[in-house]
Amino acid sequence: MIKYICRHCHTFVGEINQHAITEQQLGFHFLTPDERRDIISYNTNGDVTVRVVCDYCHEALEANPELSLLASPLQ
Repeated sequence: MIKYICRHCHTFVGEINQHAITEQQLGFHFLTPDERRDIISYNTNGDVTVRVVCDYCHEALEANPELSLLASPLQ
């Protein structure tokens, strides 16, 4: 299972529950090794967590770009 969680507010964004999906289908192959470490976590139970930015946090950061300078801007 692949879970998408907001990196800022930790809101559940969605999930993909397909076992036959590839990293290329998900677009992970476009990420650099550093981006992969920052965005993707592989859990011990086989699940994958992908940290993205939800719409609410995206809008807040667009309206207040100075928030991006904080370690946890929207928690």
